[in-house]
Amino acid sequence: MEAQGFVVHNYYEPELKFQRFGGTDQARLAQLNAAAADPEVQVVMALRGSYGISRILPQIDFRAMADSGKLFVGYSDFTAFHMGLMQATGAISFAGPMICDDFIRDEPVDYTLKQLWNCLRGPAHSVRGSAAGNPAVDVSGKLWGGNLAMLVHLLGTPYFAQVQDGILFVEDINEHPYRIERMLLQLLHAGVLDKQKALVLGDVSGYKLAAFDNGYDFDAMLAYMRSRLPIPVLTGLPFGHIKQRCTLPFGAQAHLVSDAEGFDLTASGYPTLGHG
Repeated sequence: MEAQGFVVHNYYEPELKFQRFGGTDQARLAQLNAAAADPEVQVVMALRGSYGISRILPQIDFRAMADSGKLFVGYSDFTAFHMGLMQATGAISFAGPMICDDFIRDEPVDYTLKQLWNCLRGPAHSVRGSAAGNPAVDVSGKLWGGNLAMLVHLLGTPYFAQVQDGILFVEDINEHPYRIERMLLQLLHAGVLDKQKALVLGDVSGYKLAAFDNGYDFDAMLAYMRSRLPIPVLTGLPFGHIKQRCTLPFGAQAHLVSDAEGFDLTASGYPTLGHG
């Protein structure tokens, strides 16, 4: 990143690793607070995901995070931060790349990096997606979502953002289609999905089908969910645990238009580099 002209402020101390975490809960919280308080920092990007934000959610001062004016970026486990920030303050953050692995690859992925900087520079941002069988859609609403397991994990907690008339995007890895179905049904039964304008699926991969699945695969799950959900379900969003990943402003107003050729998701009205 420095070679590309960025000024990097690193708050991570590798020698402080604790168990499977990048430090104790107190150390990691202190790193986050230090980044948010540094007046020279514009973008706060997570180092990596996996698991850890859940442990410190009660200690995060989300009002201080929002008032810092920083652009917070990450995905996967960082979904919990996005949700907590929105629920507590209404502030917008960014579902996008992280240092690992997006900025340490021998060959950087041009699409992923261009998506990030184009989004952060604004004033609007568009993502193109395509997949066979998507319904025709033309809706507008608040863009939100992220890792499906993390979203479901937050249901019933003070950190679950109550979004009305939203465009919900989800992705996951190492989760069998029946688990994706089960989590979506949980969101349905909890009254979340019927308050949305549309559901957009990103990448769902890393699972293994077994002989006893007997034809039950992602497509079977998708057909069933489309028959059950009261909102349109689209696939083909280039977001998730994949190399070519779009960046999405979490909490921005968005417009989703879909036809037989694909869909365009356009977000606007969010903070950008150099602007509140």
